[in-house]
Amino acid sequence: MAKQLLKRIWGAAVVLAVTQLATLSPAWAEDPAPSAYDVVQSTTDRVMAIVQEANDYADEDPERYFSELQAVLDDVVDFAYFSRSVMGPYATRKRYQSLDTAGKQELRVQVERFTEVMRDGLVRTYGKGLLAFGGSRVEVQRPKDLEPDSDSAEVRQLIYSEESVEPYVIEYQMRRKDEGWLLRNMIVETINLGIIYRNQFQAAARDADGDLNQVIENWTTPDDIEAS
Repeated sequence: MAKQLLKRIWGAAVVLAVTQLATLSPAWAEDPAPSAYDVVQSTTDRVMAIVQEANDYADEDPERYFSELQAVLDDVVDFAYFSRSVMGPYATRKRYQSLDTAGKQELRVQVERFTEVMRDGLVRTYGKGLLAFGGSRVEVQRPKDLEPDSDSAEVRQLIYSEESVEPYVIEYQMRRKDEGWLLRNMIVETINLGIIYRNQFQAAARDADGDLNQVIENWTTPDDIEAS
């Protein structure tokens, strides 16, 4: 029962993750500082247009579909931060500073490689979910009592599905940087996806006796998320 529920939640989250996390709309060109809520609320149409069009060609040309999704996600998802977070203790500043010159260079390369692997896996997983669950109704809730000068924000969304009377609750953890608000993590119901992936990475690293190159080479992004 729990596993089936998590699968349904993950499927709903997949819809939301790519639907909402896209680049800023051209209509914002005159607005120098869109809020985190604006980013989540106002970018749905652009990505869903990609999905709607992809229904006609995705089976024959899936790479075109994934490429278009990645182009919009790159502007708003902080893949580098998320990937370092998933690597956990293997990519901390403290560990980096403890390495010699060669070790530091190797770790930088590993982080860059893992960021690319993680980005590709997430885009593909989310993209497949969008095609499968693109009909869900989504409601974005404006954050309450948000400090205007705060550099972090949580944007809550409700996903209404025919499979459940109660909506699924998704929480986006956003961070403001020079280029605007970026997604750093999300929580699906009570499931923190960053922690789930971090546990996966650490388990793989233990199995590989700490060989990060092996972990990165064999990394896969699961279609279904299970609580551990």
